[in-house]
Amino acid sequence: MSVRELVVLGTASQVPTRHRNHNGYLLRWDGRGILFDPGEGTQRQMLRAGVAAHDIDRICVTHFHGDHSLGLAGVIQRINLDQVPHPVTAHYPASGQHFFERLRYATAYRETVRLVEAPVSADGPLAVTEAYTLDAHLLSHPVESYGYRLTEPDGRRILPERLAAHGIKGPDVGRIQRDGVLDGVTLDEVSEVRRGQRFAFVMDTRLCDGVHALAQGADMLVIESTFLDEDVRLATDHGHLTAGQAAAVARDAGVRHLVLTHFSQRYSDPDEFERQARAAGFDGELSIAQDLMKVPVPKR
Repeated sequence: MSVRELVVLGTASQVPTRHRNHNGYLLRWDGRGILFDPGEGTQRQMLRAGVAAHDIDRICVTHFHGDHSLGLAGVIQRINLDQVPHPVTAHYPASGQHFFERLRYATAYRETVRLVEAPVSADGPLAVTEAYTLDAHLLSHPVESYGYRLTEPDGRRILPERLAAHGIKGPDVGRIQRDGVLDGVTLDEVSEVRRGQRFAFVMDTRLCDGVHALAQGADMLVIESTFLDEDVRLATDHGHLTAGQAAAVARDAGVRHLVLTHFSQRYSDPDEFERQARAAGFDGELSIAQDLMKVPVPKR
């Protein structure tokens, strides 16, 4: 059975707390797994959340601040220790190649898995698979940072009432799907486009064009909201978003499910992030991320 869900491994910003680990997010996508921003402690959080090294096919790092990347060393070594049977591809800003190499080879271990380095240096597609296209967009942070977006290919939804109107049934349904035409009736006449699902991941950034491009039309947007709105000056100075800013982006982009995360340790009431997001006019599904929670991607 196919599963599409976000497994939240950590939700803190620069400083972890008793209840929030450094960042870490695994997107399960029909038997594939993409690990985003493994901060310190990610390996243990994976154990607590029921995520195995075998679940990881791809690693996406937005930027090389420690709370988003220090867990790479442990995760990479665990992938090799468990002898994951498939190659794992790693995406990260090309400007941080030296940081990636230091983390990859932080200590001695035996390499048993092919780790494909695929650094990001510009906006655009990074990978095209049968299941999705992975794109990156530059964000605005004191160090180079990229956000990521998955887009499922569009499909087609067969409409039973149109099949019946044309007298198509039984094995002929499969034939028209396969061949695109049957006795002069085209597939377009008995079906409609089913838009592929879209997932966006936006971490440390100010408001910028990349944020809006990543969020546009997303079924699920995972986005940082380090600060509350009253600290917007701090957010801008340090290259971050507030809860209201993130929610306004989601509102304007038509996001279906908004996941706010990456919270500063200065705030003790997570409900305030929800209140400010709603005050910004976002009326879709909303999750205030907590460590180890699982959030299903909205159904088509």
